[in-house]
Amino acid sequence: MKILLTDAGKRFNRDWIFRHLSTEFISGSSYAIIGPNGSGKSTLLQVISGSMQQSEGQCQWSYSDKEILHEEVYSWVSICAPYLEVIEEMTLIEFLFFHQKFKTLIKNIKINDIIEIIGLEKAKEKQIRNFSSGMKQRVKLAQCIFSDTPIVLLDEPCTNLDLAGIDLYHNLIKQHCANRLVVVSSNDEMEYGFCDNRILISDYK
Repeated sequence: MKILLTDAGKRFNRDWIFRHLSTEFISGSSYAIIGPNGSGKSTLLQVISGSMQQSEGQCQWSYSDKEILHEEVYSWVSICAPYLEVIEEMTLIEFLFFHQKFKTLIKNIKINDIIEIIGLEKAKEKQIRNFSSGMKQRVKLAQCIFSDTPIVLLDEPCTNLDLAGIDLYHNLIKQHCANRLVVVSSNDEMEYGFCDNRILISDYK
């Protein structure tokens, strides 16, 4: 899997968020998009996810040298981000079964396995609206990482997590993302310290 950015830029009105960014993201490697709050990290992540169109340049996706159409990119990507919501009226087990209808799970993993791995066995029949913020973040990580997609995008993935939750995050990355394309958007090295490559967004202003 490869994502190729060529002289890419994004602006809102007259303000450029980033410009002249040329780089590539390749499966089996991990990348960190770093910079201070408000610098454009999440915007770049949304561009490479295909959910936001760049203002200039190109963003191309390919698998085994075959181009993936922009309208099909969503099926290759899973994402965890603070601005994405879970369905709070559903119980945890209902939500994961619902999610599975849209994104198949990675091989040899069942929904009850996921619930056990993220430590929410006692809450699986509870509505998500009754979860703490840290529990909801565990659910977001689960729906992202356990989806069978070659691209895993993580925007501030440890938001609201306690120390045990942070350990869970790193274990999920280690055990389930080794051969995938992982991109982390963060200003906290705790979240992206494992990444092989780093992109400082302020270099592209």
